[in-house]
Amino acid sequence: MDTISTNPPPAEDGRTTCYRHPRRETLLRCARCDRHICPDCMREAPVGHRCPDCVREDNRTVRQARTVFGGRPTSRPVVTYALIALTVLAYLLELAHPAILDQFDSIGTALVDDAGQRYVDDGGDYPGYRLIGIAHGEWYRLITSAFLHLLPTQGVLGILHIVFNLYWLWLLGRVVEERLGGPRFLAVYLLGALGGSVLGFLIDPHQGAVGASGAVYGLAGCYVVLARRLHHHPIEPSRVIIPFLIWMVLSAGWTSWQGHLGGLLAGGLAAVGIAYAPAKRRTAVQVAAVVALALLLVTLVVLKSLALTG
Repeated sequence: MDTISTNPPPAEDGRTTCYRHPRRETLLRCARCDRHICPDCMREAPVGHRCPDCVREDNRTVRQARTVFGGRPTSRPVVTYALIALTVLAYLLELAHPAILDQFDSIGTALVDDAGQRYVDDGGDYPGYRLIGIAHGEWYRLITSAFLHLLPTQGVLGILHIVFNLYWLWLLGRVVEERLGGPRFLAVYLLGALGGSVLGFLIDPHQGAVGASGAVYGLAGCYVVLARRLHHHPIEPSRVIIPFLIWMVLSAGWTSWQGHLGGLLAGGLAAVGIAYAPAKRRTAVQVAAVVALALLLVTLVVLKSLALTG
């Protein structure tokens, strides 16, 4: 049987050319497939040089590097920066349309009239008023509230509300994302946000709240768990958790301590499931732990909603 060469036919005078650039004369060959390659197509290899096609084929079989917790290493904390960008964008929308706060905060149950004025839901039947909140199917509030913050003219903190949260997201997010990788880091962040909203809903469903504090507290709890697991910490864990706990107590009178505590617990539990998963079945156990925690929080929301709606 005749063989077919993958190289271009030699010139009439016996010269050989690159298989990718037929007009370029060369004597170089790929150490793997033996095709002629020009200097532009030449790629360094452990032995000799290889062509781009062989390098691409080799890369498909190379095992991707992983962090100690199974995530893909990243040189830039893309997810952290994306969360910061989304939070800033949401704040700009709030400044333009302040009504967004009432539409997407974490209120559990409330009455609203035709003018949009909100009233406490005491369980009575009031014609002309409609029920809103998590207990009445508006579950998106559990997450959307984590991307909203107080306006400059609202509350004791005002604009410092978003400034503090973005600072801690930037400080802790980069470190945690570097160790977990993007997907695992995002799961911890969202579970922290969800945990904060759920605990607030369970304890005080008539009080709405906004802010990334639950998610940020979740990152603090996660950071402490990871630092203890690795015995390595760019920031001393006590310098992270102690200020968070002190702030949770001191600010309980005008902030949602339920959101802080719920985020801390959810983030810490998610981190335990991720950090202590056995190496042989690491990904499966981590996914199971994250899903189990999410289902637990959803179940609590369902039970509380049924209790409120009867």
